[in-house]
Amino acid sequence: MAARTKSTKDRPSYRCTECGWQTAKWLGRCPECQAWGTVEEYGTPAVRTTAPGRVTTSALPIGQVDGRQATARPTGVPELDRVLGGGLVPGAVVLVAGEPGVGKSTLLLDVAAKSASAEHPTLYVTGEESASQVRLRADRIDALHDHLYLAAETDLAAVLGHLDAVKPGLLILDSVQTVASPEIDGAPGGMAQVREVAGALIRASKDRGMATLLVGHVTKDGAIAGPRLLEHLVDVVLHFEGDRHARLRLVRGVKNRYGATDEVGCFELHDEGITGLADPSGLFLTRRDEPVPGTCLTVTLEGRRPLVAEVQSLTVDSQLPSPRRTTSGLETSRVSMVLAVLEQRGRIAALGKRDIYSATVGGVKLSEPAADLAIALALASAASDTPLPKNLVAIGEVGLAGEVRRVTGVQRRLAEAHRLGFTHALVPSDPGKVPPGMKVLEVADMGDALRVLPRSRRRDAPRDDEDRR
Repeated sequence: MAARTKSTKDRPSYRCTECGWQTAKWLGRCPECQAWGTVEEYGTPAVRTTAPGRVTTSALPIGQVDGRQATARPTGVPELDRVLGGGLVPGAVVLVAGEPGVGKSTLLLDVAAKSASAEHPTLYVTGEESASQVRLRADRIDALHDHLYLAAETDLAAVLGHLDAVKPGLLILDSVQTVASPEIDGAPGGMAQVREVAGALIRASKDRGMATLLVGHVTKDGAIAGPRLLEHLVDVVLHFEGDRHARLRLVRGVKNRYGATDEVGCFELHDEGITGLADPSGLFLTRRDEPVPGTCLTVTLEGRRPLVAEVQSLTVDSQLPSPRRTTSGLETSRVSMVLAVLEQRGRIAALGKRDIYSATVGGVKLSEPAADLAIALALASAASDTPLPKNLVAIGEVGLAGEVRRVTGVQRRLAEAHRLGFTHALVPSDPGKVPPGMKVLEVADMGDALRVLPRSRRRDAPRDDEDRR
């Protein structure tokens, strides 16, 4: 009883300076007198200092620290190694997050099988599925290995026991929200449980030199579920992205203590599993013999990787007072801005009275401003029913004044387009070094860019030349 009274006295209290009302926690407004900012702390316990303790490891000059212990080991999946910065570092803890059904478990099971060996066995712990369900998936994607161990556990103590028995070089936990510690109050997935489970596994990884992959859930907004502290504790945070109705999947690095965070890994999800795509540009293009009105190609940058993508637009006469504006893979606000620039600066008045549909090919999402020029040309081509020249790519940001602005990485974009066989390009001024054999037209504004449309078939041609006369 005495101990309880002592702890109560040591606990800080708060009191309203206006009416003297007391509470155990701070409030912005006193519920007694309704005054704001009058609740202040009093009775704060004395500050305790920590005495110096025994040193576990002696401090060394940084030049004498052995850096070979942080050498990355390849996972056997080149696209994932690209994002990780070469592979998994012993003792590193990686958090992989993504929407349900995007393919996280399929990818990590493939990584588990390809990275397993006699010297470095892999332990795959599943808390969401049974062991037999994971085995069926392993049969389907051919992810069987003699040194790949599988366990279905939701108790933290049991997971740590498996680590002592297997002594793995790689631990995969699917997922961290399903494992709980009996010593901590709260349901699995709660803030206290996630913090305790992640902390215990991080300590085990650092002590054993074992790489760990943790699967994390996401909220409906796409953010990683659980406390933000989880992202600060781990060494690497990866986001697994992709449309459930498309084959393309992207692994994007958000945080990486061992490499760059501007790399993106591309994968193709199919019935037999998941496959890395070293050259994914073919997924975003439609192969055709003759050009079609309303289509334009651009080169987008996913991290540091250039990808050639196709923008398609369709305009039809509307029967509604407010014409439709539908987009897929493009930002609606960005398309609306480009439409306004085309009508005002490009003098294409027919767009305002038509239903307009804009989309990308292959499920790719274009959000960077470098795709503005391709969107504008696709809309102008659809409005005039005139196809753009064959083997043409358009790169550039469109401003509200109709100017075409410079974007980053133009040389890398042009090199990728040239590698895939494209011979002509529309770019902003001063593009830098141009690949040999490629014809590049520098455009300053939308008037210059719209001149690439053939005059003979233009139905709603811009009146820019006539106004200048």
